[in-house]
Amino acid sequence: MIKDLAIIGAGGFGREVAWLVERINREEKTWNLKGFIDDQQPIGTKVNQYTVIGTTENIKQSEKDLYVICAVGNAKTRKRIIQSLENTKTIHFATVTDPSVIHSDEITIGEGSILCAGTILTTNITIGKHVIINLDCTVGHDAIIEDYSTLYPSVNVSGMTTIGRGSEIGTGVNIIQGKTIAQDVIVGAGSVVVKDLLESGTYVGIPAKKRV
Repeated sequence: MIKDLAIIGAGGFGREVAWLVERINREEKTWNLKGFIDDQQPIGTKVNQYTVIGTTENIKQSEKDLYVICAVGNAKTRKRIIQSLENTKTIHFATVTDPSVIHSDEITIGEGSILCAGTILTTNITIGKHVIINLDCTVGHDAIIEDYSTLYPSVNVSGMTTIGRGSEIGTGVNIIQGKTIAQDVIVGAGSVVVKDLLESGTYVGIPAKKRV
């Protein structure tokens, strides 16, 4: 059964997610992409071939079932938006995985998560709810990526790593095996994580150190 879907966020990543949905539909018609939900652009605005159909407030008034996917990279903003919609009976959270993603059967993926093209996930991996794994990432065995976290493009997560709730891992970051990253951590682009990051905050560099 084809389901109605809207993408929350009509920015650059939202447009990328629209392309991802198109790629899914070319493999198997799954989603009827209705358009974008966006609080910053006027309703009716055209974004590529799709339209902004509402805001996060007025979709709560819909009497028809609608699946949504939140394409907002910032973890705190994404969490706030999702929590504002969680108790709306007609709103459901989609999970979308690009057809090119390679993964074993021994992974779990929470609702609302987005797995982008070129990503590889090996075995015994747990992906939480509303996680974004962007283009060309790798995730090794027994890794745990908790709710609302974001992996930006080309992140390499080695095995036995835990990434805490709401953390953001910047483009090109490498995390060696067995490391723990606390919740609400930002790791700057190009950094290399060689030690546990056990406090919330921003870490940068090779090796990654907390910025003061």
